[in-house]
Amino acid sequence: MSDRLPTPGPALPRLRDAFLAAGFTPDGLLELLGAPAYAALARNETVPALRATRGGGRLETLVRLFLLQRPVPYERARSALPADDALTDGWLRRHTAADADAGGSGDAVSATVDVRPYAGPEGLNWWIVSDLGCAVGGAGGIRTAEGAGTGAADRSQLVLGVGGASTTLAGITVRTPVARALDLGTGSGVQALHAARHAESVTATDLNPRALRLTRLTLALSGAPEADLREGSLFEPVEGEAPYDLIVSNPPFVISPRAADGTRLTYRDGGMGGDDLCRTLVERSAAHLADGGYCQLLANWRHMEGRDWSERLASWVPEGCDAWIVQREVQDVAQYAELWLRDAGEHLGDPAVYAAHYDAWLEEFEAGGTTGVGFGWITLRKSGARHPSVTVEEWPHPVEQPLGEEVRAHFERRDFLRAADDAALLATRFVLADEVAQEQIGRPGADDPEYVVLRQNRGMRRATRVDTVGAGFAGVCDGSLPAGRILDAIAQLLGEDPVGLRDRTPESIRLLVEQGFLLPAGNA
Repeated sequence: MSDRLPTPGPALPRLRDAFLAAGFTPDGLLELLGAPAYAALARNETVPALRATRGGGRLETLVRLFLLQRPVPYERARSALPADDALTDGWLRRHTAADADAGGSGDAVSATVDVRPYAGPEGLNWWIVSDLGCAVGGAGGIRTAEGAGTGAADRSQLVLGVGGASTTLAGITVRTPVARALDLGTGSGVQALHAARHAESVTATDLNPRALRLTRLTLALSGAPEADLREGSLFEPVEGEAPYDLIVSNPPFVISPRAADGTRLTYRDGGMGGDDLCRTLVERSAAHLADGGYCQLLANWRHMEGRDWSERLASWVPEGCDAWIVQREVQDVAQYAELWLRDAGEHLGDPAVYAAHYDAWLEEFEAGGTTGVGFGWITLRKSGARHPSVTVEEWPHPVEQPLGEEVRAHFERRDFLRAADDAALLATRFVLADEVAQEQIGRPGADDPEYVVLRQNRGMRRATRVDTVGAGFAGVCDGSLPAGRILDAIAQLLGEDPVGLRDRTPESIRLLVEQGFLLPAGNA
């Protein structure tokens, strides 16, 4: 990894114009490479993309330079972008074509950073700038600026590009307009770039000064406003300042053992034991949130022998904050160790060293009583409620991104339920959420179903089992009648006591509202 990074000089706007003119955009890449080669890049498999970029056109040249890190002849680069300015500002470096597969003779150039096209909202074309090898395949695919193999690269200050974690966090973030946003641990600036669309001011922090330099390039190349960039750990760079309406963080959440030589990968290893970094972020966030503000982050957490993981995470939530914590996946300790050893490319090195490091991970987990590791999302909202709503759930099923609006609606529904007693609930008019389907489960030919399931086709895509009353109630909720009147009609239809039905049904209504199947008519 070279210390040299480009400067946001005169070449930058011309470089952006060249990218757009050549179609170096997400849509352009998909059209050029085709879906199989495009998907292979995410797996750090570059052969299909190399085959698709043999034509020598402008887009092929840019893909080879900035995504595949292959040198190209200088004249070919000059036909695709302002090469001389890019050399001056440090986006490209010059060497001889004999160094690699540039072909022919004479000068060749190669990229000093990864640049990955990224689809912003409303059709915007953005570009994420990261260290070489980190726009494709993550750290395991890193190449040094000199073209050295994986084993020669220094990863301690590595800055990754956009990946699955980045896009997940961007998708779940609440995007209501705000005055102040904080991207804590900004990395290559993906979250700061999104926040710049709906925040009047954005502060981006990172312990790694290299990350701040790359964030500045990402924002500038994508045409976004400048952010207030600050170096430091956790909330240290913003202590004592005005609170934020939105805090987002894709922190270094990996639960990893301390290296024998004291080194760590700053993009993933937080330097604290176990899941203490994520816990600290959650516990300290309330002091930096404005009233009504959100803190949203990705996290890993330990599953510990003899302890309920959900109760443990609920204990992290600071006073005065509502929370929604979703566990998306759980890995056993062996799977988890293998994932992050491969992430660092250790499986490609000395097998004895790999085995020793693998053993160190397992030893750390055993000593701490860790039986597995959970992956998921944590969202806090500073509600100031005397009785906060804290939801901790496991949801490993497919969801529909983006989910930011569903996250906002979740807390809005919680506000409604907290304020509404049973009488108020029965006086409320509800509407059935969009794209909810009913499934009847039972034996073929039976007169009545064994049970009925309501299923969402949007958002969290939940499914919930309901009885005949619940199904009938949900089916007629169109906002025209209060819930109590609907129950009275159902009671008359079924020959039941309306008072008894009113007494026992509010709990079921609350569950349907909580999960987003029913919405108060004013919130629909």
